[in-house]
Amino acid sequence: MTTAPPAGTAAAITVDPWDPGYATSLTAEAIGELDATSVRLDLDVELPSGRWRPIAPAAEGLPPAGLIVADGVRRVEARVWVSGPDGDMPAPGIAASCAAGLVRCTPDGPAELAEVDVRRSLFTPSPHAADLVTWAGTYAAVRAGGGTAEQLSLALQRQLSDIEVGLATRYRTASGHDDDLLIVDGPLRGRAHLPRTIGYVKTHHAAYLTGAETAVLTALRPGQRTPVFLMTTGWARHSWYLRLPTPSTAPWAGIARCEAAPDLSRDAVVDLADHSAAIIPALAGVDYKDPRAPQNLVPIGGLEKLLRHRLGDAGLLYRALRTATGRHS
Repeated sequence: MTTAPPAGTAAAITVDPWDPGYATSLTAEAIGELDATSVRLDLDVELPSGRWRPIAPAAEGLPPAGLIVADGVRRVEARVWVSGPDGDMPAPGIAASCAAGLVRCTPDGPAELAEVDVRRSLFTPSPHAADLVTWAGTYAAVRAGGGTAEQLSLALQRQLSDIEVGLATRYRTASGHDDDLLIVDGPLRGRAHLPRTIGYVKTHHAAYLTGAETAVLTALRPGQRTPVFLMTTGWARHSWYLRLPTPSTAPWAGIARCEAAPDLSRDAVVDLADHSAAIIPALAGVDYKDPRAPQNLVPIGGLEKLLRHRLGDAGLLYRALRTATGRHS
């Protein structure tokens, strides 16, 4: 909702539709990085930068083999210290659970849960760590690259990404289809090698476009997308923005960013972009069910809810960890 100010008064105020308990659709850090981002852009992949305009692809349904949506959730259940046998300084770690799953959407039937995998792990840089066995399950020891909170979190995230890749690869191999489309929630990092795959980014930590290209982005109507561009830094991705249906007039309301592999041909990546703009808006979340609507897609929101349930009760798992390590309170 936007209030139009009387002449000579302050600028209009627009309320971002996301629940304020979550990050906004465009974070303050992203606004500050408009001119400071280190990412190099090739804006001429699909259209010359001077001819950028909103693109509304011809409407088309799901691919014949369907759409696969992959997502995962993670939870740290306890912070731990792992002591060595020789009285060395204990190493920090985390006991954590993660779950990944696939939802398949087909043109002629309801969405269905295709695969789920749940893991419990003990992440630590300690070479002495062994699997931690509790009455609620075993936490497999996983060597982390370091003991900082960021390094432990990264080890957990890498495991979750690996599980998603494994699920998608096995499911596609078993199905035998070669014309499905896979959407993974979040950037393509670690998953860019998967064929016919789009990374779906709903929270914007950096605003990559500037000037006239930003004007094209904020002018998008629901179902429209920007032209494809190439982003390059320590990694490379094809990318584009699209807008989902939303009643809000906030400039970034309903905006999502998509990613595709950098080695795709122009025609292949434009085809993926057109499919995304034709399919994804129809899956948009609704605000009375999801505080992150419309960017949190209905299949993703439903899958996240199921996966969190599959993680189990956090209180019981914490008690199991304390009991297994000799702390019974």
